[in-house]
Amino acid sequence: MITETLPLPLYRASQVRELDRIAIEDMGIPAMCLMERAGAASFKILQQEWPQAQRIIVLCGTGNNGGDGYVIARLAYIAGYDVTVLQLGNTENLTGEAYTSYNAMTAVGLFPQAFTDKKLSVVDLVVDALLGIGLDRTISGKYREVIQALNRRRCPVLSVDIPSGLSADTGAVLGMAVRANVTVSFIGLKQGLFTGEGAEYSGKIYFDDLNIPPSIYKRVKSKISRLDNTLLPKLLPKRSRTAHKGSFGSVLVVGGETGMTGAVRLAAQAAARIGAGKVSIATRVSHAPFMNLDYPEIMCHGIEMGEDLFPLLDAASVIAIGPGLGQSIWAREMLETVKNINKPIVIDADALNLLANAPFRVPLGVLTPHPMEAARLLEARDANEIQDNRFEAVQSLQLRFGGVIVLKGAGTLVSDDKGYVNIANIGNPGMACGGMGDVLTGVIAGLLAQGLAPNDAAKVGVYIHGKAGDKVAELGGERGLLPSDLLPWIRYYANPDFSEQDKVL
Repeated sequence: MITETLPLPLYRASQVRELDRIAIEDMGIPAMCLMERAGAASFKILQQEWPQAQRIIVLCGTGNNGGDGYVIARLAYIAGYDVTVLQLGNTENLTGEAYTSYNAMTAVGLFPQAFTDKKLSVVDLVVDALLGIGLDRTISGKYREVIQALNRRRCPVLSVDIPSGLSADTGAVLGMAVRANVTVSFIGLKQGLFTGEGAEYSGKIYFDDLNIPPSIYKRVKSKISRLDNTLLPKLLPKRSRTAHKGSFGSVLVVGGETGMTGAVRLAAQAAARIGAGKVSIATRVSHAPFMNLDYPEIMCHGIEMGEDLFPLLDAASVIAIGPGLGQSIWAREMLETVKNINKPIVIDADALNLLANAPFRVPLGVLTPHPMEAARLLEARDANEIQDNRFEAVQSLQLRFGGVIVLKGAGTLVSDDKGYVNIANIGNPGMACGGMGDVLTGVIAGLLAQGLAPNDAAKVGVYIHGKAGDKVAELGGERGLLPSDLLPWIRYYANPDFSEQDKVL
């Protein structure tokens, strides 16, 4: 069944092939039947998304993805569309279901042509059925030329199962990839569609399980899953009428070196808006008296020596360190003092850079690196090395430092100590600005203070942070979006009993 309401579990390419095998060999569903269903589902989406389209080009390779393309082309041709099939690879190499599908297409009078760039000049829609999920090498040769030509034309593109050239396992572009407007994914959602470059290249995603029995999914366990709003009511229940500020913990935010006071303020405000009972800042003496002039709910303390921090650490339920911390001697002393505290701790920004220079494990911690910080923590060459396989990177960080890791970016990943990874396929490019990570740090710290376990606090925090950013962008656009714009919406989504009932906003 085709759906925009996507399932939560995500799969590697090898796992999807195993689901496919079980359906065919153990459940007795003919492979050709699955290919026909995939082609029919794609054609239905084509008609739904582009009802005015008449001139269609279907780009076909020689594997099963091309076989899906032959089905789409045949159905469109029979329905009266002006269809051109452009073939890459020798059709004499076709085997199995792709060969059968090819013969069914030619039997109705539709024959493939060789690709030329000129044939893309007058077209309403292109169907990408070139390469599929099995690709594990860099695109080169004729395939690269075709994808380049297609991307230059910027005509609407429907990709079958996955945009050609995108890694199903990592979300990395393998040299060159099709930029799809819509992707229809089958049997199991591929994890690469939702993080890294996958979020940029996949466009709008539909899913069809091709009517395979639900019991099949119990035989292929996935440890990768999308986040959605179903986790909020359970983890953020309505508050007791007898609650008091002590019921919701105390957050201490450590940071705010000279010239960087905004970061620590944003983190503290976010912790308060997500619902922490009390929020304090430990910062440099020189500006502590002025930090809360326009935000009186935040308590501010001037701290110059590590030993002076102990009373505040004793009083806090949760410590967040890093926003505006800098890398001075003072910053290093603050981190050295905090690191041995047996309490939940959120480590971000410059505290992560200091951690990279002098690593230690943080079993009760939540680390929130962006790709460049992750590269330093893993001693990688650069952020690109992290982005090439974000799943591997986030799990490597967890193994090295313990606790929970939040690898920020398009398709933020949350990895726990049991090997599970959650993806937040929310958020938008407007959130790519200074201070946004400080807000996330405060949100996660505030949730920890309210008693959420580190993994739950990270998942809920990432989800609410992304939802708030998307709401701000929806109301006023992405450009010019500021971290402080999220604060009212963080409060809004932190109250699911209220926000789910409110249909006006």
